[in-house]
This record gives sequence, structure tokens and C-alpha cells, in this order.
Amino acid sequence: MDATHFIDTHAHLGSAQFDADRGAVLERAAAAGVVRIIEIGYDLATSRAAVALAAQHEPIYAVVGVQPNHVAELPDDWLDQVRALAGQPKVVAIGEIGLDYYWNAAPAAQQEACFRAQLDLARELGLPVVIHSRDAHDDTIRVLRDAARGLTGVMHSFSGDWRYAEHCLEIGFSLSFSGPVTFPKAVDLHEVVRRTPLDRLLTETDSPYLAPHPLRGKRNEPANVRLIAERLAVLREMPLDALVDAVWRNAKAIFGL
Repeated sequence: MDATHFIDTHAHLGSAQFDADRGAVLERAAAAGVVRIIEIGYDLATSRAAVALAAQHEPIYAVVGVQPNHVAELPDDWLDQVRALAGQPKVVAIGEIGLDYYWNAAPAAQQEACFRAQLDLARELGLPVVIHSRDAHDDTIRVLRDAARGLTGVMHSFSGDWRYAEHCLEIGFSLSFSGPVTFPKAVDLHEVVRRTPLDRLLTETDSPYLAPHPLRGKRNEPANVRLIAERLAVLREMPLDALVDAVWRNAKAIFGL
């Protein structure tokens, strides 16, 4: 695999921040060597939009689900709607799902019930899961150990220390790294990158959020996934092309690309 074949395993190109220049963003991604972008839903509307984007653009694949900050507003048939969306072409996972105690947009018990329901759905459909966990590491691990054994999964925008990483890896999940791994002071993340098995590493941008150094504070976009990959290669003291090849194999194995 040539070093210019990058994959952004987590983006939100449906965001209004891209309404004015979405086409140009995709052109820049292609020019930067980004050959696959996984568009992530976080509620029913964005999941439908992800499916539509994947249908319109060859490099884009979709992930559908309800993120914990959006569980309070769901209709009674929300799980049936997610199930139907998951059956659409180019849908490769259920996500992003999980727990978020930073925003606390819904009670923890309601978040967990929604999380578990979608883990069960992923198992039913034979799909991997993309996990969102913010300020909720202990409960995330508790739920995953109980309800996600045997599932394939990705810890989106991994932000914990090595202890947390070990738990995620032991469950069988992979770790995806975004902009913060490029920050000079992110020493805990740097240690995780060095110690994580090569076949468990992924790259993402979380566009339009979490722009990497030296673009911190600006709108992020998939072309910047190269900066993530370059940082991972430096941290692991390996050639960029070898890192890119490994990430490609990992993403293909998880998402069936």
C-alpha cells in the first residue's frame, strides 16, 4: 500500500460547517491521498444523512446510531429506525454509541440503556461498533465487558491513559487516534500509541472537530488525517508507509471495506 493511501475512520462531513464547501473538502481529501472516509451518525437525522452521503460519494461509507448526548430526544421506534438504516448500502457499523458524563445530556441510566440496546443490535446484525466515551471510562468498560464480548469495536478518538487502553484492548477493541495525539503535551496518549499493538491502531479526524497541530482551533477536515498518521509513525519509530499500510489493513478488517 502506497503511503498516500490514508483512511479517515471518523468524520462528520454532514455538519453545517461544511455546507458551503463540502465538495472542495472532498477534493482536498482526495488530493491528500485519503481514499476512504467513514461518515458517522450521532442521531437519527445525521445517520440518515450519513447514508445519503455514502450513496453520493464513492470514498464515503456510513455508520449509523445514536450518541449518548442525543438519547433524550428519541421517538419510541428509534431502535427500529436504526435497524432499518443499518441495512442500507455502505453502512459498515453501529455508532457512535456509548456514554458521556461530561455533557450529561441525559441521565446515566438512560444513556446506558440506549448503549446496551445498540450493542445488542450490532450483535444481531453482525456489525462492529464505534464507541464514544467521555468522562465515563469506568462505566464504559463495565458495559463493554458485560455486553460487547465477541463484538468488533473501535474506541473513537481515544483519550485515556495506558490503563484504560489495556482494558479496551483486552475486550478486543481497537483504538482510533485523532488530533490530540499530535499535541506536544499529550504524553499519556503518546505512551498509548507506542504500546498498542500495531494491528489495533486506527486514524481519524473527527472533522470538523479536534484539528491536529499545527491547525489546532481551526475547522478540521479529512485531508488532515495525514498529520495523525505521520505523528503515529514518528511515535512508533516506523516508516510512514508501513504505518499507513497497517492502519488500512486494520480498518478493512473491522469495517469490511
